[in-house]
Amino acid sequence: MADWNSKQYLKFKNERTQPAIDLVSRISLENPCKIVDIGCGPGNSTQVLAARFPNAKILGIDSSENMISAAKKQCPGLEFRVCDAAKDLAELENDFDLVFSNACIQWIENHNRLLPSMMGLLKSGGVLAVQTPMNYEEPIHKLIQKVIAFPKWKPFFPASRIFFNLTQEEYFDLFSEISTEFSMWQTTYFHTMKSHQDILEWYRSTGLKPYLDLLPDEEKILFEQDIMEEIQRGYPLQKNGNGKIIFRFPRFFFVATA
Repeated sequence: MADWNSKQYLKFKNERTQPAIDLVSRISLENPCKIVDIGCGPGNSTQVLAARFPNAKILGIDSSENMISAAKKQCPGLEFRVCDAAKDLAELENDFDLVFSNACIQWIENHNRLLPSMMGLLKSGGVLAVQTPMNYEEPIHKLIQKVIAFPKWKPFFPASRIFFNLTQEEYFDLFSEISTEFSMWQTTYFHTMKSHQDILEWYRSTGLKPYLDLLPDEEKILFEQDIMEEIQRGYPLQKNGNGKIIFRFPRFFFVATA
């Protein structure tokens, strides 16, 4: 997959950061000394951690050089480095008080291996706190699957995107084995979009990216036109909202203690 685009991602900074704020509010640690933010992106979640735990040493990691570069510019007082959580976690130390990850693990396969590895970065009594999107039943995902199956697009996409999240029941069983205690919950955010174009802009940097990366430049505009037509059908305008649109986004959270 091509590198991530931090500017595109931050077009909806407030909406993308709110889950990190909500997750941090559920962490009971008082004064953690060392924190790692896995999949820190452009640093918005790392800033939330720094505001909540101002005395902690915080490291943000991400596989994207573009995201790390943006994070260093946005948060010059914090430490960031390129590190691929899918394969390089063993390079990190294993004495963190808090391992945090906001909207990252859905891109990494084999959570039965990944999450024990993340827990392994913690000292005894440390906390793992994670948020991952679980919005597969929302119109946006269904319409993307519909469009990539169109005869004119199917040759470009030999396989649809794989979602690596486990079921919530599987996460329960896993954390029952690898943690001393844990809690799980789900929140559905009702984002207000000003237009259908905003929904397309949101997904350009996330759910549509694996498909756009596979298309020749001259085909990307036509593909997005087909996606836009389906977005307009799938997301009605609010009658009394001056043309605004409700964009539902369910997210799953868990906090586990080592």
